[in-house]
Amino acid sequence: MAVTRRTLFAVLACLVFFPAAGVHSQSTTPVKLAMKGYDPVAYFTDGKAISGSSAFSYVWDGLRYEFVSAAHRDMFAVKPSQYAPQYAGSCAASMASGLKIEADPEIWAIADGRLFLFAGAVGIDMLRSSPALVANADHNWRKITAPSSR
Repeated sequence: MAVTRRTLFAVLACLVFFPAAGVHSQSTTPVKLAMKGYDPVAYFTDGKAISGSSAFSYVWDGLRYEFVSAAHRDMFAVKPSQYAPQYAGSCAASMASGLKIEADPEIWAIADGRLFLFAGAVGIDMLRSSPALVANADHNWRKITAPSSR
């Protein structure tokens, strides 16, 4: 009986002191993949959209982000809001119109240090030509994510 208790204690200790790398959710329900698996840090460091790997993942704000390396994952973990796409990866141009539409991670822009994704290339042109786009999208995002909206 003592061996069983020791074994159980050892297993529990491992789970407490050595959790799975990159997994920070206590829920047993699957966490939705953000950005179709693209690495949000790569847009800033490499200047391009790069698919991440499930080996380097991190759960933040209810979404699972994937990265090309542990270094990118760790950069994100320190300050997720610096790298995460605006509007949880929804199309910024659509959000400006009050619509929540999934964006294509291959169509993107960084403006004022913020990552914006779009559903179509015209969204990038809209961002450049309409100073109100971001303000409208921010306003609509706050309305959508307000506690009374959930």
